[in-house]
Amino acid sequence: MSAINIDDLSPEAAFPSSPVGSVSDVARLINTRSDNSSYARMIVFLALGGVFLDAYDLTTLSYGIDDVVRDFSLTPALTGLVTSSIMIGTIIGNLVGGWLTDRYGRYSIFMADMLFFVVSAIAAGLAPNVWVLIGARFLMGIGVGIDLPVAMAYMAEFSKFAGKGNKAARLAAWCPMWYAASSVCFFIIFGFYFLLPKEHIDWLWRASLLFGAVPALLIIAVRRKFMNESPLWAANQGDLTGAVRILRDSYGIQAHEVAVETPAHKAIKPARVSFRILFEKPYRERTIVAGVMNVCISFEYTAIAFFLPSILAQFLGAGVFETISASLGLNALFAFTGGLLGMRLAWKYPSRHVAIAGFALQFIALIALALIGHPQATVGIVFAILMLGLWLFAEGFGPGAQLMIYPALSYPTSIRATGVGFSRSLSGIGSALALFILPILKAGLGTDMFWVVSLCAILPIIFLLAVRHEPTRQDIDDHDEVTEAP
Repeated sequence: MSAINIDDLSPEAAFPSSPVGSVSDVARLINTRSDNSSYARMIVFLALGGVFLDAYDLTTLSYGIDDVVRDFSLTPALTGLVTSSIMIGTIIGNLVGGWLTDRYGRYSIFMADMLFFVVSAIAAGLAPNVWVLIGARFLMGIGVGIDLPVAMAYMAEFSKFAGKGNKAARLAAWCPMWYAASSVCFFIIFGFYFLLPKEHIDWLWRASLLFGAVPALLIIAVRRKFMNESPLWAANQGDLTGAVRILRDSYGIQAHEVAVETPAHKAIKPARVSFRILFEKPYRERTIVAGVMNVCISFEYTAIAFFLPSILAQFLGAGVFETISASLGLNALFAFTGGLLGMRLAWKYPSRHVAIAGFALQFIALIALALIGHPQATVGIVFAILMLGLWLFAEGFGPGAQLMIYPALSYPTSIRATGVGFSRSLSGIGSALALFILPILKAGLGTDMFWVVSLCAILPIIFLLAVRHEPTRQDIDDHDEVTEAP
């Protein structure tokens, strides 16, 4: 008998095709693949590109808000409306975008949401009055709100559950990407500071807003070429043929659809998409914890990160150049490095433990800032800056990284984007409240406002200790493996 030459075999014979008859089959094939898929990495990278733009647009007015107040002669109430309008839009975008993503698929929503960024960036940068600016920022918020749930769904569904480059690590990557965008935003403002004539330095906020349309257009062009539907979502809709095709195109996995219904492979009916499911067992407790985390983290983040230039200027007496430089340095040195650490910790330690550690460090930093007040001596100023850095570092590796891991891995594909969108809508509520209330608290309490903000670092710890669900323990999409109680 002559030996069989593997070169004579078809690809299907050389690499046996795997049967796909359920969502679990798709999840298992993704989780057990041995090679690294460059296509899947590209999709994750493009999802992070959306996160980059979200952060850029949310950061642009953190420095320029004082110039906006002067240009339009704003009252404190209108100032609060300008700063909170983007968050109000984000709340609506999160709720609608998450539901649409689960109902109609990841691809179509992912391709459409960038248009919001282009239109709103141009309108906001050229706003002739405060009402156009408020409307443009509201529209921008809708784009941000739609983008995050679909981006997180893509990152979770195009990654393995365990090992290098797993779901938790890639979801945690949203945090350093966010702070990288914040740093880039301040770097661009820094560049415009030197490029603009001194007599028009008040145009900084307009220039930085307009620039946001540039990366949005680039992302639209690249997404059209590389994006694909999620194989897990396709399988959830009963489209096993589509799921098999995507597995082949994205991962090079040879698979075939199980055409005949068997006890192991029952016919799939499209899953029901509803916010009500989030409050039914076994998801109710997870929804509550994720909601508390999102509200508290966003309130804290807004108080420290968004108002960082204002804190440096008002409490520490920094000038324009010093404020921009310190904001850029703190984001790059502390927040970004903390986020990189969070990616490593995400797949080595339980999500709950890392989040609790981060919240605890943030509480210490906030209490220290409240106690130090308005430092006069150089030592006090340096210590206050270090405490701001500690808060940003803790945010990066702890709450910031876990903010997306917790909801994205606590819900199955059928309601993943809905769950992330609902949690992020609560985050938008926390941010909108902070943007509206914090200027009032800052005016009335000064540095004592840090006592109020510190409560948001303690409350999530209580809920995380009470509800012991760990989202990184088992793959919720592999139904045969999910056995834990909520």
